[in-house]
Amino acid sequence: MYDRIQAAFAQGKAFIPFLTCGDPDLETTAATVRAMAANGADLIELGIPFSDPTAEGPVIQEANLRALRGGVTTDQVFALVQDLRRDVTVPLVFMTYANVVFTYGAEAFFARCQSVGVDGIILPDLPYEEKGEFQAACRKHGVALISMIAPTSAGRIAKIAREAEGFLYLVSSLGVTGVRQAITTDLAAILQVIRENTDLPCAIGFGISTPDQARQMAALADGAIVGSAIVKKMAAHGRGAPADVGAYVKAMKAAVGQGAPQGKA
Repeated sequence: MYDRIQAAFAQGKAFIPFLTCGDPDLETTAATVRAMAANGADLIELGIPFSDPTAEGPVIQEANLRALRGGVTTDQVFALVQDLRRDVTVPLVFMTYANVVFTYGAEAFFARCQSVGVDGIILPDLPYEEKGEFQAACRKHGVALISMIAPTSAGRIAKIAREAEGFLYLVSSLGVTGVRQAITTDLAAILQVIRENTDLPCAIGFGISTPDQARQMAALADGAIVGSAIVKKMAAHGRGAPADVGAYVKAMKAAVGQGAPQGKA
């Protein structure tokens, strides 16, 4: 189970880009995902638009609203993934909110994930203690319910790590998503606890935007996740974004590779 996710981390440090589906439109989303995959993305996070994305900063909030104003629905996002799976082989993971799954119906949602080829899901507003509401349906349909660990997780880090699936998403900083000038959290201490409790890969997200930051995060963990910097490019370039985002992914993937210990990819 979760073979594609495991493969994403098997060749060295992983670069994981995120984008909001339907911003500016689904055709551009599809072209951008293909450009990401062609330029070295190891795993791609797809945001299903939601009206109240509480973990997101202004950049991704605005992208959600633009997509919703454009009429994007969850069914359309599933159809997008089905189309992408004609030629995109990297793991695809949804990032959305619990209400999206509740509204659709958990069984129906995860059955559809399985049928179109979604490998996992991240639900930032789902407390670890309440993951049981979705876990059975996820496991039944082979969808990894990916856990997040934040600087505030403190005494829960070990337990979350022991029960994790797919990979762990380590939140770099307090607050919402968004580009940061510097990441000052003692991530090494958190990673030590994670390593003591699981062999699953761990990728760091929130605040990463530059090759230097990606290199530093990859030196600590198994991969780096970038969202807001890419969503900004989507907003700036619109339908012309795929080429620009592809070039950015290529540069970031190269930087992540340089964050690997000597002798590793």
